Amino acid sequence: MSTETYRVEGMTCGHCAQAVTSEVSGVTGVTAAVVDLEANTVAVTADIQPAPDAIAAAVEEAGYTLTGRA
Repeated sequence: MSTETYRVEGMTCGHCAQAVTSEVSGVTGVTAAVVDLEANTVAVTADIQPAPDAIAAAVEEAGYTLTGRA
């Protein structure tokens, strides 16, 4: 299992965090997604680390922008 942390632009509230958590948690292989609003990040834990493009697509589906690894 591995964990990668990504920067997310546009999150400002608990609803934002829940939307990103929900979408990222749905990516194949992801076992946990933890958003830190203060740091504007999401930590993604996965059995097999998904491609950054898959995480970016999930974040965009939630309405936000993944800006890279933290």
